[in-house]
Amino acid sequence: MNVCVFASSSNNLAESFYDAASELGTLLGQNGINIVYGGSRLGMMYACAGKVKANGGKIIGVMPEKLYNLGVGNPDDCDEFYLTSGMRERKAKMDEVSDGVIALAGGFGTLEELSEMIVQKQLGYNKKPIILLNTNGYYTSLADFFETMIKDGFAKENARELYYIAQTPKEAVNYLLSYKSENLNYAGKF
Repeated sequence: MNVCVFASSSNNLAESFYDAASELGTLLGQNGINIVYGGSRLGMMYACAGKVKANGGKIIGVMPEKLYNLGVGNPDDCDEFYLTSGMRERKAKMDEVSDGVIALAGGFGTLEELSEMIVQKQLGYNKKPIILLNTNGYYTSLADFFETMIKDGFAKENARELYYIAQTPKEAVNYLLSYKSENLNYAGKF
């Protein structure tokens, strides 16, 4: 099982965000779950990926050439590493090789990636679990905004079924594992 993790690449955040990313990575690796991520040694994304690898999982990195040419690529730590021509191709490749998504705290890039995956699921292009890890209440305001969208008729009531908000890394992994067992009839993937 490969789970795509969207997360900040910043190295200047509160330590609790890195701790949650590391704990998530440890739990993923211990449960035989590999990570698909941005392919660098930066921020929360690598805090998670490094722990996946240290706990028996594989790392699959996907990075656009432009970022790779800036010297931030980490192909040596990756079991698989893909270069793409741009961000759109990167997201497509990440989607192609992953069975689920976990969004950790992040900036505009994480929000954009998360939004696209929710829409893909809404339109029936996949049945993958989409989990928002709400470290320090980071996604509480976004969840409230989702509720406003539903209340005001911009999304249907069943939109809540498109994503799951986990409060802890353990809750996120437990949801991922339970989702897998409930959806095994989806062509060997979620």
